[in-house]
Amino acid sequence: MTVSVADDRSAGGLEAAAAAFVPVRPRLIAIALRVLRDVGEAEDVVQEAWLRWARTDRSAVLSPPAFLALTTTRLAVNVVQSARRRRETSAGLWLPEAADGGAGPDTAAERQDAVDVAVWLLLEKLTPAERAVYLLRKAFDYPYRRISEILHLRACHTRQLARRAHEHLATERRQPVNTTAHRRLVRTFLAAAQTGDLAELEELLAADVIG
Repeated sequence: MTVSVADDRSAGGLEAAAAAFVPVRPRLIAIALRVLRDVGEAEDVVQEAWLRWARTDRSAVLSPPAFLALTTTRLAVNVVQSARRRRETSAGLWLPEAADGGAGPDTAAERQDAVDVAVWLLLEKLTPAERAVYLLRKAFDYPYRRISEILHLRACHTRQLARRAHEHLATERRQPVNTTAHRRLVRTFLAAAQTGDLAELEELLAADVIG
């Protein structure tokens, strides 16, 4: 990790920033790798996250690990969605894979971090219907006909929603996120991925669409 000379904060301030950053750096690398699938680009993104962290008013940050994870994910998604990569990949690349029940505690913690941030971005950028279609299709490979049955929509409409979801994930649009809804969706998504029982997730997504 290098320190930018552009950062005009005191040495003591940088030491405090590094003390919060260094312990979570391995998780940030893991998050960036899930998005980018390239070690060099992941390291570049984490370096940029460090530079932003060093310039941030950290007194206003309630949870440095969560702030850094969200910053890293947004930076990595921006790389994926840049002009030079847009033809090679899709916004779905960054969606975390289903949980592995045999994973160790470090891997499980990294995966939960990735899911936390991914779900936050879905809540920021997508409508409930777009989010439901996107999650069921990308994370669990549901056929469109089954998604339409769960959400009480026409199959052709679910395909349109999937396209809109990809388009909206590539924009800078943001909407406020309800932290309770975020925690509920993260918990339900992880439980579905770990157990293979998606009934609760289906009900939650359908209720959000209807509501």
